Amino acid sequence: MKDHPVLRFGAGLADSREAWDVASSEVVHSTGRVISVRRDQVVPPSGGEPFVRDVVVHPGAVGVVALDSDNRMLLVRQYRHPVGYRLLEPPAGLLDVAGEDYQVGAERELWEEAATKAADWRVLVDAFTSPGLTNEAVRIFLARELSEASEVYDRLHEEADMETVWAPLVDVVGAVLAGDLHNPILVMGALAAWSALNGPGFNNLRPANAPWPAKD
Repeated sequence: MKDHPVLRFGAGLADSREAWDVASSEVVHSTGRVISVRRDQVVPPSGGEPFVRDVVVHPGAVGVVALDSDNRMLLVRQYRHPVGYRLLEPPAGLLDVAGEDYQVGAERELWEEAATKAADWRVLVDAFTSPGLTNEAVRIFLARELSEASEVYDRLHEEADMETVWAPLVDVVGAVLAGDLHNPILVMGALAAWSALNGPGFNNLRPANAPWPAKD
């Protein structure tokens, strides 16, 4: 399919930044690992009664929809203890290296989890994973022109026995719509990649260094 100019469906639809006043804020729980819980007393601008909200503070994450020349998607199968499932997922990970460029973080995760490199990077989706509960933001990249990495990362814990799976993008989308795949980065990334492939084309996606207001 040839790429064509971006179709501006949805023009004018955009989330807007807004910050209500906070009368008080305290960290009520810190794990010392990835997350903490902050309790804010929020003051509505309308002058209504202040209310309390607990916020799970999270560093953010990146995910990678890696497609080969046949539009097969690279997946890893990983055990996720909180939900009690072994999930098929795209390579993904935390933004837990201070000051690390987002694309560099995504490149690192693709190498660590799948021993793969990519020459072409673009942005597919920026999202908040659960905005009523946490400030976690995720950026999902599209990676193409793949090659095998010369070095393999020494994986630990849940990642130690990860299996790599290649699946046609159309089958991944079908499994998502059938309710068989549940990882949110996979769901968002696969559907976005399919929409781009069958719409404006991958070359009309945002560049890999596009601004990310939720994190910048």
